[in-house]
Amino acid sequence: MRIGKQDQTYTAIATSDAESVTVRGHDLCDDLIGKVDFTDYFWLLVTGTRPTANQRSMMDACLVSIAEHGLVPSVQAARMTLAAGPESWQGAMSAGLLGMGSVVAGSSESAGKFLDQIMRRAEAENIEIEAAVIATLKELKAARQKVPGLGHPQHSSGDPRANKLLEIADELGVTGKYISTLRILAEHAPGIIQRPLPINVSGAIPATILDAGWPVDALKAVPLLARTAGLAAHLLEESRRSIGFIMSHQADQAISYDGEPSSKTGPQEKA
Repeated sequence: MRIGKQDQTYTAIATSDAESVTVRGHDLCDDLIGKVDFTDYFWLLVTGTRPTANQRSMMDACLVSIAEHGLVPSVQAARMTLAAGPESWQGAMSAGLLGMGSVVAGSSESAGKFLDQIMRRAEAENIEIEAAVIATLKELKAARQKVPGLGHPQHSSGDPRANKLLEIADELGVTGKYISTLRILAEHAPGIIQRPLPINVSGAIPATILDAGWPVDALKAVPLLARTAGLAAHLLEESRRSIGFIMSHQADQAISYDGEPSSKTGPQEKA
């Protein structure tokens, strides 16, 4: 059964024959293996073009900044999955990646699209970016919604990772309209939302790489790739020194049952 239009029977990414493999117009063995680093290759694969030195440096910085942040929920999911199925690295890795959503790690996509929407609004309404930012923040305030890319429960005085990425963007000369919009957001948000809202890493990552030339619709690929590296470290450690069932036990101890008692357990005390 055909669903939707299906007459574009082509791919521009890769092909192969008996003698060679071609990736984005480059011979894999002669032009790429041993001649480009993985960040170059990642950029080439996704965009179809080789990155400039500044694009490579900015992407490198973003990947390093988000690859690891401790025992966050996605890491716990991966480690507990491996503890339960030690033969299934792919299952454990998948569990970790599936746990990357709009709250943890995947939030950089939401923040980047939010910045893009503000700029589109300014253009559509023929107003300055600052006016679009203020109007958008007031709408978020009225709807009691969070501001994508701002605020952090642990780094309430300022996310050091975000500050470093923005500093690097300035040094590389990458800074453009996305970073400018993000900084205007950070300037006005505390007064309008009425609480501290520093730029977080989920705001800095999309702003910096979008200004560097990365496509908006490929934003989620960046934290996914970065966290894959971090998950690999956790899964190797889990396979050698398991804490998966320890985490599971601690969760069991931390959470109290408040459902109906059985005939044997009797009434449960509530904290």
